[in-house]
Amino acid sequence: MSNDAIVLLKEDHKEIRKLFTDFENAGEDASKTKGKIVHRIIELLTVHTYIENEVMYPRVRALLPDLEDDILESYEEHHVADVLVMELYGMEPDAERFDAKATVLIENVRHHIEEEEDEWFPKVRAGLGRKALQEIGEELIAAKKKAPREPSEPSALKKTIDAVIS
Repeated sequence: MSNDAIVLLKEDHKEIRKLFTDFENAGEDASKTKGKIVHRIIELLTVHTYIENEVMYPRVRALLPDLEDDILESYEEHHVADVLVMELYGMEPDAERFDAKATVLIENVRHHIEEEEDEWFPKVRAGLGRKALQEIGEELIAAKKKAPREPSEPSALKKTIDAVIS
């Protein structure tokens, strides 16, 4: 398995995208199935946004100051996702607005993933050498082990609160 930071993040993106497709293909009367899928999406997004916010963005921000605007936009996109995740986390899958809220989360995160992969990652790869990306990748792996799995965990709540008050 590669420890390149961008490769690791793209692997997360691939898994998250698959769940989005599973949700969209579940059908209209599949609230129980959709609830399970959304629970897994919430878990993956909680971990993923945590490791990006705690490791990837600060490290890239320090090493490539020209990407400051991209990073600030990414923090804001994470903030929007965090708010939707917190709301979905507290909802029953048969709630009237559950599907709509999940769909908005999916649309927002897809947009974020596309921007990262098509625009931001190439800039990061061009600006950092392989060694730096591997070092950041090792940090991502370590952070993933201690990352919150649910948005109600203290480190996830702190991340969400920081995004709200920043």
